[in-house]
Amino acid sequence: MAETHPPPTGPVTAADVLHAVRLAVAALAGADARDWHTRAGSLEWDCWETAEHLADDLLSYAVQLGPAEPPPGTHVPLAWSRRRPGGPANAVFADRDAGPTGLLQVLEACGALLAAVVRATPPTVRSHHVFGAADPEGFAAMGVVETLVHTHDIAEGLGVGWTPPADLCARALARLFPDAPAATDPWAALLWCTGRTELLGLGRRSEWRWYGAPRG
Repeated sequence: MAETHPPPTGPVTAADVLHAVRLAVAALAGADARDWHTRAGSLEWDCWETAEHLADDLLSYAVQLGPAEPPPGTHVPLAWSRRRPGGPANAVFADRDAGPTGLLQVLEACGALLAAVVRATPPTVRSHHVFGAADPEGFAAMGVVETLVHTHDIAEGLGVGWTPPADLCARALARLFPDAPAATDPWAALLWCTGRTELLGLGRRSEWRWYGAPRG
């Protein structure tokens, strides 16, 4: 049975995480393998590194919710490392010999892990994030935003199209960005909130954050 998705005013769910990641994988799957070493949009990382970083984000959010008593003031101590100076610090790296197909499998697997943990974790649980302790819905929304925005970065580098569903963007905005501009296309607003673009009358953000604290 296909998973359904709540309306824009509803919560961000595990199903939204899966939906976002699978849309991202489908959008990126046809890119030329040589293009994965081009720069990802406005980032200093290449497309391969950015996809690894995204997979690492998704896994890290799952891990943060996993312990019976999540650490209230710090991260679960995964060992992060960099493959090159200036590259992302990850605990997750894909086998380069597996090519882009293997890389996208790693990304999809990490998304599935986050979705499973969000689904299994009681809504009363809180765990540390640098932008504030969050509940499972907050981590799901973070995973959705990371996926939508970093897929935008990668798609720019690869030269492929990427426009995620407006309702998915709207739910993520409502959950994490109370300062999002009203009456603006949700995808354009999300790109502005995360420093990727300008909006009419609003300059491009040089610094930004989200608010992961539970609703209410």
